[in-house]
Amino acid sequence: MDYHFETRALHAGQEPDTGTLSRGIPVHRTTSYLFKNTGHAANLFALKEPGNIYTRLMNPTQEVLEKRIASLEGGVAALALASGTSAIFYSIINICRAGDEIVSANNLYGGTYTMFDTILPQFGIKACFVNHDSPDEFERAITEKTRAIYLETIGNPVLGVADIEAVALTAQKYHMPLIVDSTFTTPYLLQPFRYGADIVVHSLTKWLGGHGAGIGGVVVDSGTFDWTDKKFNLYNEPDPGYHGIRYAHDLGDLNSQAFILRMRLVPLRNLGACISPDNAWIFLQGIETLHLRMQRHCENALAVSEFLHSHDRVAWVRYPGLPDDPSHALAEKYLPCGCGGMVVFGVKGGYDAAVKLIDSIELFSHLANVGDAKSLILHPSSTSHSQMSASQQAASGLTPELVRLSVGLENAEDLIAALARALENAHR
Repeated sequence: MDYHFETRALHAGQEPDTGTLSRGIPVHRTTSYLFKNTGHAANLFALKEPGNIYTRLMNPTQEVLEKRIASLEGGVAALALASGTSAIFYSIINICRAGDEIVSANNLYGGTYTMFDTILPQFGIKACFVNHDSPDEFERAITEKTRAIYLETIGNPVLGVADIEAVALTAQKYHMPLIVDSTFTTPYLLQPFRYGADIVVHSLTKWLGGHGAGIGGVVVDSGTFDWTDKKFNLYNEPDPGYHGIRYAHDLGDLNSQAFILRMRLVPLRNLGACISPDNAWIFLQGIETLHLRMQRHCENALAVSEFLHSHDRVAWVRYPGLPDDPSHALAEKYLPCGCGGMVVFGVKGGYDAAVKLIDSIELFSHLANVGDAKSLILHPSSTSHSQMSASQQAASGLTPELVRLSVGLENAEDLIAALARALENAHR
């Protein structure tokens, strides 16, 4: 039955345990699983029958999480991992090998930018950065070596909304997968597969978990991309590390899950960025209330952005829900249910005023995370994005006076009052 989002957030992926009849999802704290006999063990390793082998590869608690998120995104399969950055890295190396390239939007989370700019080249993979708001630039950057396009639904931290559908048309024209980091929107606000994306990644640490209690990431496969194109060598050439399998051809009924199956069998199995069963369980608790929390995050963020927009000591505000925001037209198309919980603004007085505001503010927690139930504040250019050069920060729209807010679930009037007092302190 095709249940609504809210129902699937509570039920998808789980069948109550027939032995215990437990309604809650068990936490399977085990490293490994018994084999019935040597034939059973051999069949599991040879992919001849499904089942659990080792928790680095799979775990029953993790499986519920993966099925639930795949359902919420409208994908065929998902793979949960140790962190959001692991999800991004595995997504790239599951497609590219030395000599390949990707085209990426430049308005990225600082860790992702550094991964693409300095770490991938160590493995012979080049990233070409383009302006997120110019779909034409994505096409101009494509070469015969390009194997994927990457963007964030809402850029971190400047909050530019990506025109997913326009970029997806370019990806389809050149037959390459579009990878979308949808952390800032979650599947409640936006499901990128509806607009032509092929792969979606999330940091589970953020709104999907919602309480700052665990670290994790997830990759979701739409199941619609055709990997039999010979330019994707990793899917068409026999894998000497796994019985000579050709992932685009030899999986039978599971061919539509080739991307996730290869990620589980190659990067995860051999590099080991596995999620813990306890963290998988934590994220499942958060997802059950995702639809309720995201509504309040959006309401509070809009109220905070409107307050800042009218304040005479604020130089500028970015929130896609504001009518005069540069991304508002795209937000109306892609984010009809709300524009998320992130607000950024510039304090008059530049860097010094921004630092004073952060150091004096009450109620907002000063830390490097987003998506918590509690409101958070950060100065990105000196912290989360500090490894980027001044020119790289400028190119992505990150300025010294920018303050980033992750607006939580508190009473909006209390948050606004705390910001008003901090703005006064910043200009004394």
